[in-house]
Amino acid sequence: MALNFHQLHIFHTVAEKGSFSAAAAAMHMTQPAVTMQVQTLEEYFGTKLLNRSTKKIELTESGRILLPFARRSIELMRETDMEMARFTHKLEGRLQFGASNTIGEYVLPPLLVPFGRQHPDIAISLKVMNTTQILDEIARHTLNFGLVEAPVVHPDVISEAVMQDELRLIVPTGHPLANRKSVALEEAASYPFVLREEGSGTRQVMEDEWKAKGMDPRSLQTVMELGSTGAVKSAVEAGLGITMLSPSSVKHELSLGLLHAVSIEDASFKRQFYSVRLKSTLLPISAVAFLNFLRERYEQTNKQGSKPSRKRKGEE
Repeated sequence: MALNFHQLHIFHTVAEKGSFSAAAAAMHMTQPAVTMQVQTLEEYFGTKLLNRSTKKIELTESGRILLPFARRSIELMRETDMEMARFTHKLEGRLQFGASNTIGEYVLPPLLVPFGRQHPDIAISLKVMNTTQILDEIARHTLNFGLVEAPVVHPDVISEAVMQDELRLIVPTGHPLANRKSVALEEAASYPFVLREEGSGTRQVMEDEWKAKGMDPRSLQTVMELGSTGAVKSAVEAGLGITMLSPSSVKHELSLGLLHAVSIEDASFKRQFYSVRLKSTLLPISAVAFLNFLRERYEQTNKQGSKPSRKRKGEE
């Protein structure tokens, strides 16, 4: 009998979760199947790996020694998938993932087209929702992974940076700040705000930077909280207040002069877009290929943006 990676993965999950039932739920398996795989692994090594005499599973001495090797094997498998996905051209199946509002509605659509051309046999199922909802669906195994606008700190979740973005102050035409290139944070805070709902990544990034500058976000004159970026844009365009959004989500309105983007002088609202997934699951190769595609596209865009423009003949 050969050593089986799947059994190591199950053993690692049982050890992390502290019970067979919790591991079974996390891995979308039945509890008897999880128990059988751990028993088979114990038979392979010829030693008990887990003590089952208490309500909570405890590692034996041999189990404690095996655990870091199991963890390393899982990480190595993930790294292997990431590297080999670069060379995988024939992929098929359904890719199910979630994305928070800004990413799903404004950042991803132009990227899905070239990815679809590269992998025409992958059927993409994308749900646009806020970060809290995405995590709930990942925990229920109805989504493979999610793309969110702020890091997620959770013992069962892996969060990895994929792309970068920056929020700016968005104001309507005719607003006192509309013709300003930049404004101080305290001055911006003196105007009424229209904000995304609590739980959205955009709002979290804004509030985190506000707190870092010693200001309480609750002190803002929040006249309205809305559940989508589109609704926020409409409210700001109507003159109900100003907001903080990604310029990528207001490109059309900026080009038409309906809204204006203003920098905040003494604060940085740069943020990463993160992929999130359960520690206890391995992503399908199609998901790994898609995340690699996003990283490579972002790197290419950054390199192009950082190149100095060539002066035409005759220019000084």
